[in-house]
Parts: sequence; structure tokens; C-alpha cells
Amino acid sequence: MRDLYPDIEPYRTHRLRADAVHELYVEECGSPEGLPVVYLHGGPGAGISANHRRFFDPARYRIVLFDQRGAGRSTPHGELRANTTWDLVGDIETIREHLGIDRWQVFGGSWGSALALAYAQAHPDRVTGLVLRGIFLGRPQELRWFNELDGGASWIFPERWSRYLAHIPIEERGDMLHAYGRRLDSDDATIRLAAARAWNAWGGGSATLLHDPDSQDDTEEAERAIGMARLEVHYFRQGCFFEPNQLLRDIDRIRHIPATIVQGRYDIICPARSAFDLASVWPEADLKIVLAGHSVMDPGIVDALVAVTDAH
Repeated sequence: MRDLYPDIEPYRTHRLRADAVHELYVEECGSPEGLPVVYLHGGPGAGISANHRRFFDPARYRIVLFDQRGAGRSTPHGELRANTTWDLVGDIETIREHLGIDRWQVFGGSWGSALALAYAQAHPDRVTGLVLRGIFLGRPQELRWFNELDGGASWIFPERWSRYLAHIPIEERGDMLHAYGRRLDSDDATIRLAAARAWNAWGGGSATLLHDPDSQDDTEEAERAIGMARLEVHYFRQGCFFEPNQLLRDIDRIRHIPATIVQGRYDIICPARSAFDLASVWPEADLKIVLAGHSVMDPGIVDALVAVTDAH
């Protein structure tokens, strides 16, 4: 199986002013003369990591990564003002223009796959190809599947779900997104942090198939934990700012763009049905279903994604 490329450091970083509120952290890695690619991280709000640079041959690619609004090293951290999908789409264009790149490959997973599709549909003339992983389309049924009582994810990881559920009083459990949102918006920092840790433990614990069911991640730095949870709930409560079925509805805008979809068969956060639905309206895309879960670091996912980037 293919593995990630060795660790690399950026050859250039940027602090890029997006608007009056937000400043973006951007980094460039690999070869300045290489094939341009932009990496779109998940979450929303998760931020980039050093491992995300390693899906591309640094001798062949000019790798652009950035922390989306409110995430990672972009500032202000966890800021919800002027933070929508379409603000992020605009930021991707701002970065492309700032770096003097005419066209580039777009690589995104989980929430990043939805953002990649939204960007490509808005700017198809700027995209040379799409590499999408763990498909998320921002539809109500996907949000219910993972976050609500009438979803299905609780049947797969019931011990984790029980802790996620227990944080919310019985009378509020009919709308878990809004119940968590109220706590994450609280003026009380203790309430915000407790809600963030419960929210993040459910999502983080479900990303891989093999995990310790009794473990909980209480080691996250508080500001980062709260910021990530608040951003996710902010986007999810707004249906990720999409019109109904928008990403499937507008697929004809990008059907001419070469695309590969890598999907874990046992992805619990973003089940394979969404990848199947996308491929059904986009027969030109190459759908690869692999024996893996959701995490981009799952060996099956790594193998498939590196194979795709090597082939370009």
C-alpha cells in the first residue's frame, strides 16, 4: 500500500487579509514550479496539519494549504461573523489570485469535499481537476444521520452516542444541533467548553473504526476545542448555506472537469450513500470505494489518495 510522502516544511507562508474581520493563514509547500493544488480541510473549523502536505509528491506539486475562516492559525479564532460557505469560496479565489495561479487542482475531504464542489461550481474555469474524499453534500438527511435522534450513526457507535446525548437534557433532545448551539453560544466559558468537548468527542471518536470506546479527548486546548465546535454547529444549523440539493443540482457546471471520488465503505460520519448519489449524477467521475472509515489517515484512504495524486 502507498504511504504518505515524507514530512516537509513550507517554503513560504502568508498572512492574507480576507476582509475587515478575517485574516487567513496560507502556506506553500513542495515545488514553486510544480502543479498547483489547493488542499481544503474538513470540519468546518478543523484546520490544516503537517500531514496534509504529504498527500502530494513535493517534487511535482506546488501545494497550497490554508486554515479556513476562524480555524487553525487564521484569525480571529472561532469567529462566526462573515463566515459562510460563500465567504470561503471567495477566500479560495483571493488566495489563488494572490499567489498568481491561473488554474489549480482542488483536493478536499469531508466538509472539504462540499467546499471543493461549491468552489468548482462557482469557478469551473479555474479548476484543472477534483480529488474528493469522504463525500459530504450538506443535505438535511446527512446532518440528521450523524447528529440527531432520528439518524443512524448512534446505532454504530452507541457508547459514544450515549455520551453525546447525555450532555443535553431530555426535553431538548429533539433538536441536538440547536441544543448544542445554545450551549456553545453561552456567556459562561465553563458551559461552552463542556459542550465543545462533548461535541468534539462524538465527532472525533467516530472518524475511525478502531478506537477505545472508553476514551475521551479532554486534552484539547480549550480555545481550539470551542472554536471548532462553534464553527461546525454554526454551519450545520444553517444547512451549510446551501440551497436544497444544490451541489447535486448544479453538477452539470463541472461534469467536464476530471474528478476522482475516494470513499470509505465504512465511513460513519459521511456514509457511502452520499458518494454514490454524487457519482450517480456525475458518471464521468471515477468513484473508488475502499475498505476504510472516515479519517483521511486511514491506510486505505491514504493509499487511494496518494495513487490519485501520483497519477496526475
